[in-house]
Amino acid sequence: MTLTESVRAPSGIVRPRSWRIELPAGTFLLNDNQRLDRRRKAEHIATIRQIAAFTARNAKLPQLERAHVFYVIHPDKKARKRDPGNWSPTAKAAVDGLVDSGVLPDDNSTRLLGPDPRLGAIRPKAQFALVITDLASVHPDHLALLSPLEI
Repeated sequence: MTLTESVRAPSGIVRPRSWRIELPAGTFLLNDNQRLDRRRKAEHIATIRQIAAFTARNAKLPQLERAHVFYVIHPDKKARKRDPGNWSPTAKAAVDGLVDSGVLPDDNSTRLLGPDPRLGAIRPKAQFALVITDLASVHPDHLALLSPLEI
């Protein structure tokens, strides 16, 4: 689903095209606190990767040269503490699915900024989403603001 088309604000700042794709509610999500054996973890990674690739193709996301990705975790009602960074294993598998679907040529640092975690609204069943932003129309000065300074 397209969130925004590329729009130029009166200030001259361009809001680039963005899309949001969601994994089905109730999909098993990997987090850093789980203790899974390697085989079972690999099965979940493969499933998340396949679902993300299918969802991206189904949403007809275009091929992008560079993108910024936020991942949004929508926790269920029973979750008390919420640290969205803990779901980075799910994000990695989902971004790999974007590469598998042809949305990105690779997920290395020359092609991808992020994925950056965000906490979304509570839902009846936990859900995971990716917000993908095309960086092709972003001015290099604005892009520099999104990246840490060189050390």
